[in-house]
Amino acid sequence: MANKKIVVALGRNAFGTTFPEQQANVQKAAVAIADLVEAKYEIVITHSNGPQVGMIQTAMTEFSRLEPEYTVAPMSLCGAMSQGYIGYDLQNAIRTELLNRGIYKTVSTVITQVRVDPFDTAFSEPTKVIGRVMTKEEAEEEEAKGNYVVEEAGGYRRVIASPLPIDIYEIEAIKTLFEAGQIVIAAGGGGIPVLQQGTKLKGASAIIEKDYTAAKLAELLDADTLLFLTGYDQLTLGAGTKEEKAFDTVHVAELKKYIEEGHFPASTTFPKVDASLRFVKAFPERKAVITNLNKAKAGLDGKAGTTIIA
Repeated sequence: MANKKIVVALGRNAFGTTFPEQQANVQKAAVAIADLVEAKYEIVITHSNGPQVGMIQTAMTEFSRLEPEYTVAPMSLCGAMSQGYIGYDLQNAIRTELLNRGIYKTVSTVITQVRVDPFDTAFSEPTKVIGRVMTKEEAEEEEAKGNYVVEEAGGYRRVIASPLPIDIYEIEAIKTLFEAGQIVIAAGGGGIPVLQQGTKLKGASAIIEKDYTAAKLAELLDADTLLFLTGYDQLTLGAGTKEEKAFDTVHVAELKKYIEEGHFPASTTFPKVDASLRFVKAFPERKAVITNLNKAKAGLDGKAGTTIIA
């Protein structure tokens, strides 16, 4: 029987917020991935890049302020940088864990560009807060450049678009490595958002929600399962209340009802739930699983987490 094909989406809890934290945390992710390899799953991995992309953008902006001859790095470039250094840490951690188990398998990171629609309403209604806290004067300068800002406690911050992914340009390269039995890390941070202009790809000032790109990746790779590894065990409604309800298995129709009732936080759980619903609804024979990073194998076996089915 052919090995099961899965796309694994790692949440920000797999990386932490500093370089040392990331190097320590990717060891846990590597253990989870190695467990799945031992269970004969074929794997493509995608991952969050928050807050890493924000740190890069802040650092590059501050550098341009201190060294005026250097321009501010566009968000697409910051996204590419985050893919590179997160992929570097992650692929090395997975490689080491596999070798320590006597498993010889290549792990590769593919710098990935993802097509977005220039007419996506997200560009006129940005939601992703990013970068350092600014003064009112600095915020006004950003607005004069045509950028969006939002007022928060202590000052102002830039806010950018989060459009939906349409296509993945490096999908054939990813598919070739995947079908050759390699472990592929791709579309990190949702991928580098780009606009197609003839034969040219132009970086967009945006951050794609990685959960939607994970679903697109699973769709294009014809994966059997979309696996979200998070910091919590199950999908839960009313956590901490008398009405608390945790899900072992939930059907698409039921999940859609809970989404419409607004049960899932927009900035955390909702994208995973909505992406899972879209993937399973389009491919009824497949499933999505949301579970804790430390329970990846158990989640796929239906012994932990929440399984979403048609």
